[in-house]
Amino acid sequence: MCGPSNLLALPSEAVTTDVQASVELNPLTGESRPISEWTTNFHLAIVVLDPFTNESSLILKTALRILRDYAEADVRIALLLTATESEVRNFVGPLASEILVFADPDRTAAKAFGLETLPAFVHINQAHQVELSAQGWNPKEWATVAANLSARMDWTVPEIPVSADPSPFAGTPI
Repeated sequence: MCGPSNLLALPSEAVTTDVQASVELNPLTGESRPISEWTTNFHLAIVVLDPFTNESSLILKTALRILRDYAEADVRIALLLTATESEVRNFVGPLASEILVFADPDRTAAKAFGLETLPAFVHINQAHQVELSAQGWNPKEWATVAANLSARMDWTVPEIPVSADPSPFAGTPI
């Protein structure tokens, strides 16, 4: 679906981060499973948020817009929130029935992804490696992650940013 004309150049020094196969992802619906099971058939496109920061509220609509662009692609789309299940349910409300949502109260998964700042956009492949991630809200970096994901999925690249998106911000430490 995507042609070379709509892909961004990927950093030549991009290095994958191995995520331990045993790192647990705890969905709001269903049982907790290791990341190796979540990536058996599909890559993961995850936006990681800290629901206790203003930054996460600012970027939520943008994150959902980007993830929804991949809803029909061969990738699992998800939100991972650094909070308890009940806190996550309060933050996402009815979105929990629309999109896969993980609770990560101890920030174990977020740290295993190599993240230091939230929000973050993370692409994890079937070998449970972080291929690319963007930390904070830097539209150019998020667009690079999206371009990499789209190239791997043979999918169109979502437009990042759009006029309704917030201005760039550094995010908050994990």
